[in-house]
Amino acid sequence: MAYPYITDVINDLLGTDIHLPIATFGALVAIAIFAAIHVMRIEVQRRAFVLNTVDLRGQEPKSLVTDLGFVTVIVGILGAKLFDAIEQPQRLLSEPMEVIFSTGGFSIYGGLILGCLAGVIFLKQKNIAILPMLDAVAPALSLGYAIGRLGCQFSGDGDWGKPAAMELKPHWLPDWLWAQTYPNNVVQVDIPAPGVYPTPLYEVAGALFIFAILWQLRHSLKITGQLFCVYLILSSAARWLVETIRINYQYEILGISLSQAQIISIALIVAGATGLLVLHKTNVQRVNV
Repeated sequence: MAYPYITDVINDLLGTDIHLPIATFGALVAIAIFAAIHVMRIEVQRRAFVLNTVDLRGQEPKSLVTDLGFVTVIVGILGAKLFDAIEQPQRLLSEPMEVIFSTGGFSIYGGLILGCLAGVIFLKQKNIAILPMLDAVAPALSLGYAIGRLGCQFSGDGDWGKPAAMELKPHWLPDWLWAQTYPNNVVQVDIPAPGVYPTPLYEVAGALFIFAILWQLRHSLKITGQLFCVYLILSSAARWLVETIRINYQYEILGISLSQAQIISIALIVAGATGLLVLHKTNVQRVNV
């Protein structure tokens, strides 16, 4: 069952008939933002006052992270909408206003890329080192993404996968983890049984797993910038995998069909791996000097 509005959950649990226009997706995105900002504050403070790797230039961690979060979220939302519109070229040409101003359809990579770019510009204007802040934000991004994907799952926003192949389901796996029909979904699409792959749930699990890894690695990775590189590799690999069971517009590249998300995933994996190598080489050179 999908719950487009928060009151749908209340009504289902309590048998009431309350109707308030509080969207489930929006509420969970708001929770995701606050949770990510909270985690980032913890890391910025730890790095500034314990590890001494962040120079806050006289600013308190709370105010700096709040301002940074506000900038990246606003630009990130615009970027997510922009990338989603680009991913639907045919519909964008035929129904441009519907695509641009609809309440659904957001690309995580659009939000990540433009949000990070806005954050980098913000930090440069404040004369604050970028790499330590990227490390501080990496776990927060994974946690926020996991909570945000719960919004996709509960509202049934259309971000599900292909029709599920039930003959491939492991016998020990519950049916609801393999296929769902999302009745009462917010996009009002009727999904025939047995249903589609609940890809938002897979992304929630993957993002929480990555968050746990990053939360542990933040203590052991000694070279500034490495944690963010690991985040890029892990999160991009997870997204590339889930795209294999999701229906999206495909681009032909050297005879291979790839979605926009898969193309960006490959680029970010390469960027993350390159970053790890460069940072390691630079650190070794410094030690040997």
